[in-house]
Amino acid sequence: MAAQPIFILREGSKRTHGSDAQHNNIMAAKAVAEAVRTTLGPKGMDKMLVDAMGDVVITNDGATILKEMDIEHPGAKMIVEVAKTQDAEVGDGTTTAAVLAGELLTKAEDLLESGVHPTVIASGYRLAAIQAVKILDTITISASPEDTETLEKIAGTAITGKGAESHKAHLSNLAVRAIKSIVEKDENGKITVDIEDVKTEKRPGGSIKDSEIVEGVIVDKERVHTGMPEVVKDAKVLLLSVPIELKKTETKAEIKITTPDQMQLFLDQEEAMLREIVDKVIDTGANVVFCQKGIDDLAQYYLTKAGIFAMRRVKKLSLIHI
Repeated sequence: MAAQPIFILREGSKRTHGSDAQHNNIMAAKAVAEAVRTTLGPKGMDKMLVDAMGDVVITNDGATILKEMDIEHPGAKMIVEVAKTQDAEVGDGTTTAAVLAGELLTKAEDLLESGVHPTVIASGYRLAAIQAVKILDTITISASPEDTETLEKIAGTAITGKGAESHKAHLSNLAVRAIKSIVEKDENGKITVDIEDVKTEKRPGGSIKDSEIVEGVIVDKERVHTGMPEVVKDAKVLLLSVPIELKKTETKAEIKITTPDQMQLFLDQEEAMLREIVDKVIDTGANVVFCQKGIDDLAQYYLTKAGIFAMRRVKKLSLIHI
């Protein structure tokens, strides 16, 4: 006799089958869609979200709302995944995607109650999706990278509802200029844009209208020594993923020092080893150093004497962008 299967479920878990399972999943998904429905459109309202730590978020962005909601139901999570996919692929339209998915499920529920088989409904939705794409292709307006006016209108649409409407024109212009600066065209004329090449940095103290584009990399760190130059032109940059400091031993060891001379010899040797490391940096000819790890205080002094600008604890991603 074959062994009976064993199902391991958490305490309090419930199992549903057939139409009950379909109904429960649809109801949960519809509830999520309803939660963001009222944020849609020109009269859409903001939501105030309070997390477990008491932090408050006020937004009408569907992706943000769904991300902050603590959702466990598998049916509801499907709507959240729809919004996440929309946000990752397009960057906008998350609320619309969630509401449309909820409405499709509402219509599917009506068909299920009328006795239509789920596979027939799914097949019908696939055919409808194909037809929808064909219709969209006929009403699509092409926009070239040179068509700045149209591109700014597109960017402005995405900005609407994000709390920056009064500065929409300025931000739209910045967004289009930023994207244009990283556009790449291959030998076949195909245009590609790597959005990872654009980074948004926030600074307190100003207004949205003070936003600007910096063509380069912003490293949110200070120079390690005030004596280092503040401005470096014609920079020769050295990127380090290792520290400019003496490596600590992995084994426990004790050094017995009995006289002041022994102590001085120990310190002199430590300084010489550190000086050797710094000399290797200086010999590269670099006048700017970005170090992912730490820089010893004495090494900072030697680098300052050499007129080298240095930063430590720089993020790996910043090093990659540089």
